[in-house]
Amino acid sequence: MRLLHNPFHPRNKEIFQQNYGIQLPHLQKRTSIGIQRVVTGSNLGNFAIAHLQPKPPPECQDAVAELQPSAADLSSVQTPVQPKAVHVLQREDSGQSKMDESKKVYKQEMDVRRDGMALRRSAMESAESRLLRAPPPSAASASSDNRVLTRGLARLSPINPQSLPVPAVVSKYPFTIVDGQIDPDAADFCRYKKQYCLYWGAMVEALERLQRMLLDFAVPLARVCGERLAACVQSGELNWRDGRGRCTHVEKLLSVLENRDEVWDLMCQPGQRYKGNGGHQAAAVRIQTCWRRYSARTAYLIRLRSKWAAEIIAMSLLKRAKLCHLKKSLQASRLRQLENFHSRAESLATNWKHITSAKRTIIHVPSLGYSQPRRLSLRGYDVLQNTQMGRLCDIRDENVEVIYVSPVRLGEDVLQYYTRLLGLQTAIELGDASATESHSAKRFTILMPEALEDFSTRNLCLASLLKYSPRTLKRIKNLIKGKQAYMISGVTHTDDLAVADELQIPLLGTDPVVTQLYSTKSGGKRIFSSAGVDMPPGKWDIYTLEKLYEGLAQLMAKHMEVQRWLFKIDSEVGGRGTAYVDVCHLKSRPWAQQEFIRHEPQQWRTSQSQDSVMIKFLEEVPHLLASYARLANTSCYKTWACFLEHFLKEGGVIEAFPPSQSLTCLAVDLLLEPGGDVLMLSCGDQLRGPSGLEVLGCTVPQTSICPEVLHSVCTRVGQACQQRSIMGHISLDLVTFLDPNNLEQQAHCEYVPRIHFWRTQIMEPVVCMATFHLSNKHYRTA
Repeated sequence: MRLLHNPFHPRNKEIFQQNYGIQLPHLQKRTSIGIQRVVTGSNLGNFAIAHLQPKPPPECQDAVAELQPSAADLSSVQTPVQPKAVHVLQREDSGQSKMDESKKVYKQEMDVRRDGMALRRSAMESAESRLLRAPPPSAASASSDNRVLTRGLARLSPINPQSLPVPAVVSKYPFTIVDGQIDPDAADFCRYKKQYCLYWGAMVEALERLQRMLLDFAVPLARVCGERLAACVQSGELNWRDGRGRCTHVEKLLSVLENRDEVWDLMCQPGQRYKGNGGHQAAAVRIQTCWRRYSARTAYLIRLRSKWAAEIIAMSLLKRAKLCHLKKSLQASRLRQLENFHSRAESLATNWKHITSAKRTIIHVPSLGYSQPRRLSLRGYDVLQNTQMGRLCDIRDENVEVIYVSPVRLGEDVLQYYTRLLGLQTAIELGDASATESHSAKRFTILMPEALEDFSTRNLCLASLLKYSPRTLKRIKNLIKGKQAYMISGVTHTDDLAVADELQIPLLGTDPVVTQLYSTKSGGKRIFSSAGVDMPPGKWDIYTLEKLYEGLAQLMAKHMEVQRWLFKIDSEVGGRGTAYVDVCHLKSRPWAQQEFIRHEPQQWRTSQSQDSVMIKFLEEVPHLLASYARLANTSCYKTWACFLEHFLKEGGVIEAFPPSQSLTCLAVDLLLEPGGDVLMLSCGDQLRGPSGLEVLGCTVPQTSICPEVLHSVCTRVGQACQQRSIMGHISLDLVTFLDPNNLEQQAHCEYVPRIHFWRTQIMEPVVCMATFHLSNKHYRTA
């Protein structure tokens, strides 16, 4: 339509010929300047009015009549286009002949243009009549327009209608649209059409869009501001479609309405779109769209979930494969380290006498290879490992050089102190303190692993720290290069084997698996039982509450002379896992004592009265333990319930407290040489705390027992350990007391709490029995 209104467009004649079969003459462009003319009347006639809808229904005519202007108002309206004479501007340099010639040319041109306009008007009237006779638009095109308008409204939903532009003055040419239809015979509409007849073709498209939008949303009444509509059409603001064919200026259509707020509120009501023209079809399209979107979204999520599950499965399988490969690699590495440990141990046992008589380097790694829960529960774990700095005393042998790996950072004052202390013997022999100080300092080296700072809060054993310290390992390799050396550890750990394998030296110690097996109190009972030494009455390997109650009742009924019974957790150290209970709190104790007195001791063990006493005790044992059990040390376990939970989880033993007031405790340090000899290194009497279950220190030498008896006990225990492939340094604790029956001294072995190399203090309570420790304490005198 815009091309039809522009006769100077290159395609104007082509469109007329293709659509209407009219061949228009060729018009030449005017060359003269300054000719002004006035064209009056409409150029399109009644084209846009003929296709408008009929008058509104009677129920709406009153409302429309109120909005129409009166006749007086219409008579006073002044049209902006007024006829006036044509002024011809003459050029000063032209003559009369040129003026006559120009007038003749202008007259011919005006005749041609008048004929062309007449032909064009007739063509457009025929097109309008054809458009009126054409059937209404198809459902597909209507639904397409409806979808466009709906999407445009959806995009406009967050817009505040108050922000739409408002005409500055009251409209002079308003008209109404009732039920989405314009009455072409209404006075207000006719006046508006007459006012803007020059570009009425562009108005038709805007009115069609406005009517279609109002029909789609079933708006009963809309008042249009004529001036605003004309301004939007003339300025080109109503550019209906963008490059993608979507409606972009629905807000502009609303802005031309005087009652836009009411129309907007009505259009925003849910379901209003489905009340208008094509509402059922729009609802069906909407339902199908939502369902198809839901179906597609569901299928996409199912596919996405399947893809996600496949990725998770693939990642899990890959992770599992890598983890299995890593486990196999670690197992192979540890198996190789264990094989190398056994092969080097055999070589060490074969050449032990030669090694001890020649120059050698001893690498001391005072590591406590406890389990992770026990390491984390110990306070000052690094200081506890460093209490064996007395190992530096090995340099008293002229053929020995010591490399000591310290688990803590040592200051210069500490290094200077040990340097002077270790040089005292040489200073006395040579009489020159300065020379001996420098001489002794060359024979020992103290190293600190660089991983100390990285794992300061992990309570890792020293062997693990040394394993993750490549610079320290490299320095140790350089120090022992070309020398005969071996390594001595504390509580053997798998990382000790790794360090020894990395340094390619033998380890004087026990297999970690054997260490974990016999470093418990129950494991020590098995060693003492095979050694044939005296042990206190008791039971071990207790893991259930029933076995605890039955074992305690049986022991109390069998040994009526014992007044106190001890309970010890297998894996605890430092006296933390010890509790006791006194049998005097049993209500049936007096009756049981009378039954015991009526029988002799030998008959009591075989009589049926003991069974009746045991049954009576078994009924009272739960209440006895819950009410009268006491803890020797509450630093780790605060209550009996907490102690009992760990006791049953980790296992424990029941032992008798000696029925005597005269007790002495002693500790012996042994060396189980790889060649098969058992060497006693030192012995001393223990100093007990106020409770009698804690060790504060030792006095050297011991005066509690005859040396021959002590040597016999230690030899038997050492041989029993060697039969179980235990070698290295061990500590054995014993308790001596006077038997109240015959006043003879008794020496009992207690348990095996640890298999480790060192112990500066007795870590376990020692009562009524001797304790056996695989540790090194041959520097007790230092």
